[in-house]
Amino acid sequence: MSEAVMKKKKGSGFFSVLQRVGRAFMLPIALLPIAGLLLGVGSSFTNVTTLEAYNLIGFMGPGTVLYSVFSVLASVGSVIFDNLPILFAMGVALGMAENEKATATLSAAIAFFVMHKTINALLIISGMMEEGVLQEGAIANVVGIQSLQMGVFGGIIVGLGVAALNNRFYKIKLPNVISFFGGSRFVPIISTAVYILVGVLMFFVWPYIQSGIYALGDLVLRSGYAGTLIYGFIERILIPFGLHHVFYLPFWQTGVGGSALIDGVMIYGAQNIFFAELASPNTVKFSVEATRFMSGKFPLMIFGLPGAALAMYTCAKSHKKKVVGGLLLSAALTSMLTGITEPIEFTFLFVAPLLYVIHSILAGVSYMLMHILNVGVGMTFSGGIIDLTLFGILQGNAKTNWVMILLIGVLYFVVYFLLFRFLIQKLNYATPGREDDGEETKLYTRADYNAKKEGGKNDKKASADETSAQILEGLGGKDNIAGLDCCATRLRVTVKDPSLVSEATLKASGAAGVIAKGTGIQVIYGPRVTVIKSELEEYIESL
Repeated sequence: MSEAVMKKKKGSGFFSVLQRVGRAFMLPIALLPIAGLLLGVGSSFTNVTTLEAYNLIGFMGPGTVLYSVFSVLASVGSVIFDNLPILFAMGVALGMAENEKATATLSAAIAFFVMHKTINALLIISGMMEEGVLQEGAIANVVGIQSLQMGVFGGIIVGLGVAALNNRFYKIKLPNVISFFGGSRFVPIISTAVYILVGVLMFFVWPYIQSGIYALGDLVLRSGYAGTLIYGFIERILIPFGLHHVFYLPFWQTGVGGSALIDGVMIYGAQNIFFAELASPNTVKFSVEATRFMSGKFPLMIFGLPGAALAMYTCAKSHKKKVVGGLLLSAALTSMLTGITEPIEFTFLFVAPLLYVIHSILAGVSYMLMHILNVGVGMTFSGGIIDLTLFGILQGNAKTNWVMILLIGVLYFVVYFLLFRFLIQKLNYATPGREDDGEETKLYTRADYNAKKEGGKNDKKASADETSAQILEGLGGKDNIAGLDCCATRLRVTVKDPSLVSEATLKASGAAGVIAKGTGIQVIYGPRVTVIKSELEEYIESL
């Protein structure tokens, strides 16, 4: 085998692992919207200043039943954000484990406690727990244990390591005398032993890593508006590769995204800072240095992409506008309300990559403009109207400067509409409704079409099986699938032999596009992908 081929295979494997890591992040990240909703609603309606501003103090103020209810909601939301490290440990282990996922998840929780308790014991023995020995903020309360401030990095270290141990040892055979402890029972045992050693290692190594993280965070913060623009561009350009979660998470959840002293507690990570300020009654204005990594999404999701959708609609052929209009309206509303943008983004990504590059540049500019205009609106997971209402409008313009989102948003709607319309017509891009009459419209999926055409439950089952069979054929058959999962809009598959994958067959099954990078295959189906995944798994099990 030539050196070039070996390098290519090595790179492909690394990309595949990164995809799996990003996918594993999705489970704990999926908790953020409900946690943010509870914390946002609860904090908004227990904040006396907010209640007075909206004349609600009389029946929702301190001492009322409603005040108590919202206080409970705020507390429930806070506990999720306060314990994200262990949730990441369990979620990453669950996502990365190839088999015995329940065992891996339990083992991750055990390993997390073991690692931090080991660090705690060494801090006490060495006398480093005393004030002034380590730099400020180096020690934190982690699930009730005084340990080094590792944030979600600690959870990720545990999750990835335990998953690797699980995949290596879940079928281990021990001598007959101790065979009871073999198989999956061995995973929590080996995880405990290994993470005692990892705890010792982290005690010596992490303070240096922590200093590096703080230095990187300081560099990012000192980069000013240019750094914010670059951040927004990279975050968006990585979406087609499924690596954006790996990129933005350190900014949101670790010292890379900055630090702030809130109510006497040092908080690290942009999103953690925002939600700590949201829960604090002493917050006068939200930190723009934290929200600079989030607020740029709002003009894009609520205004920009709907403008692109309108541009594609106006460029469609007259006899196709009715069909295209319904599809694009649905996708635009999804983007506006929830911040799920991929149905629109991937529509023009595959027919006009230049438009996606321009879109990514505009994303960076949006982040920079929100930073320049001191917009202090954070988010849980997306940048739609729901998050804008909770974390911008309800908090008041004085705290968030959310009105600037509307002003820039209107500008973005016009820019996206005019620019995309001009380029689509000038370069004759085959966006939805402009393809040849014999070709299907890209936003259609075979599953949607079959579900419409078939009336009864049995017919729908037959239709689902037909689609699943076609997807399986496109992926090279049952034996070619090494791993199967999905995110918000994409079926994510790890295959054994990429040469067996048929892009044409997958697109015929209703896919808007296919991304193949080594053994990592992403098939874009849109928001119904979770149903498609479940149906495909059931179909594979029935074979």
